[in-house]
Formats: sequence, C-alpha cells, structure tokens
Amino acid sequence: MYGQTPPPRRDLYPPLEAAKSEMLKVSEIHTIYVEESGNPAGRPAVALHGGPGGGLSPEMRRFFDPKRYRIVMMDQRGCGRSTPHAELRENTTWDLVADIERVRERCGIDKWVVFGGSWGSTLALAYAAKHPERVAGLVLRGIFMLRKSEIDWFYQQGASHVFPDAFDRYVSAIPEEERGDLLHAFHKRLTSPDWETRLKAARAWSRWEGETISFAGPSALPSRFNEDRFVEAFARIENHYFVNNGFFETDGWLLQQAPRMRHIPCRITHGRYDMCTPFSNAWDLKKAWPDAELEIIGDAGHSSLEPGIVDALIRATDWMADKAAW
Repeated sequence: MYGQTPPPRRDLYPPLEAAKSEMLKVSEIHTIYVEESGNPAGRPAVALHGGPGGGLSPEMRRFFDPKRYRIVMMDQRGCGRSTPHAELRENTTWDLVADIERVRERCGIDKWVVFGGSWGSTLALAYAAKHPERVAGLVLRGIFMLRKSEIDWFYQQGASHVFPDAFDRYVSAIPEEERGDLLHAFHKRLTSPDWETRLKAARAWSRWEGETISFAGPSALPSRFNEDRFVEAFARIENHYFVNNGFFETDGWLLQQAPRMRHIPCRITHGRYDMCTPFSNAWDLKKAWPDAELEIIGDAGHSSLEPGIVDALIRATDWMADKAAW
C-alpha cells in the first residue's frame, strides 16, 4: 500500500557450529569433508557451495533456522577440507552429483531441500534433474547454467564493460596475443607444471570474480580471494569445469531439463545487477519453469551476503520448512 513502511529485512540466523563431521572416501582418489548442524530431527537440507572449487563457509549454515532444519554440507572434490587439494582428475559435475546422493544415503535421508547459489545452483539443478524424487524443494540464488554465452559474458567480454578496471587486472596475467580466448589461455597456465605460473594465473582469475561479486564492486573483495590455497583450488577447478562445458551433453542442457523438475517447489533469488551470473539467466529459467517463484533484488549483485539476497533466502528456507513437497 502507498506510504506503508516495508517490513525490515531478515538477517542471517546466529552463528552455528557443526555438530558432527567426517571425511568420506568417495573414490580411489577423492575424500570429501561432510558436516551436519542444526536439529538432527529437523527438516533435512543440503547446502551446496559455489565455484566450483569455492569450498564451504560458516555463513552457509546461517541461512537455515537451526531449530527446524537438519543442515548437511560438504566440501566438493578438490577444495576446502576435501583431499587431494585442487585435484582435477575424477572431478566432474556427475561425480559431484553422485557424491551428493552418496551423502544422502549415508545420512538416511529420503528427500531434502537443496540449497545452492551460483555454481551451487548449477549443481542443485543437475542433481534435481537426475534425482527429482529426492528433492523436496529447491532454494536457488544467482542462477548459473554454464552455457557458453554465460562463460563468454564473464570471462571474455561483457562484464568487462562494467568493471574495466578489474578486467584489466584479470587479463594482465595473459599476453596480449592470447587474449582472444582467455578461458583456454588461463587453462594452459592453471595446469602448468610450474607452481609460480599456476599461482599467478590463479590469483588473477580468482580476483576478477572477487572484485565483481558485490554490488559495491572491487572495494568489497572478500578476504579469501587473497589466500593462495583458496585461489589455487578455486581457479583450477572452475576453469577445468568451464573448458569442459560443465560436462553437460549439450549447451543449455540444464535449461532443457526444466519440464522434468516442474513439480518441485522452487524459489529463485537473483540480484538485478549480478555481473558474474547475469539476471537473464534467472529470467530464462523462470520462462522455462513458470511455476518457480522468482524474486528480483533491485539493489544487489552476485554475493549471497548482500542484505536483499540474505532476506530473500531466509524467507525462502523458512517457507520451505512448511511448504516443500515432504
């Protein structure tokens, strides 16, 4: 109503520690870190981190009411506390989908809410496409479907026109004669046998995302984008997935799966000024999935921690506790 004061934005739930954790061997090469928090008898949810290669952050637990949710999280292959660090072998979308299903079975969960932002939304959609009967609901943020147009926009030309200062720092790691295909130029360096070459490329690749992730721009660079261990896994694994087209059968494969998932309750949050995964991604998904609820945050970019994004995601997880297809 005109003149009515809007309700205050919701904030994250209080800080929460993991109640239990384990290292779960998922292949001859990989062992992943898995943790649980919240109410062991609550509604089960799995929270999927971004990247790929981003690893968990403690704030992810705080998007759920700890009295109502049993919160399961994992560091995906090659990152965070999972081992071996920054490993690319046996590291594909479908390996990660299998890991999620293995964790669900190990936890004795029939179905759960799947929560993910950015790459986490990609992985959530891929999991739901393969195992729709195991998904009680989807809470998605910063939709990323790993189409060629999305990769070109962020890593070659597009976001470069909005953040030319940050883009110049990004491309400075690549000789001018190789800048016509930045994805593969970085791939060559991120897979180099020389540690210094890999690290220089990883710093440039990761900082580009870190400087564009927030509505506030480069001044809001998250501190972990300056940590060598973090950027090594983040850049190597991201680039590995992107040069392999996300390991999807066709460009746009995820969008084509929307009809198979339309029975699943779905809440989507997307920042209007998201430079990493542009709002057109969420718009395309909404058109293919009319029953999904899309909330546009007019004063937000890509970061999950911007106030409008936090507010929308908290309201979505609260709603799912009651309204998901349990």
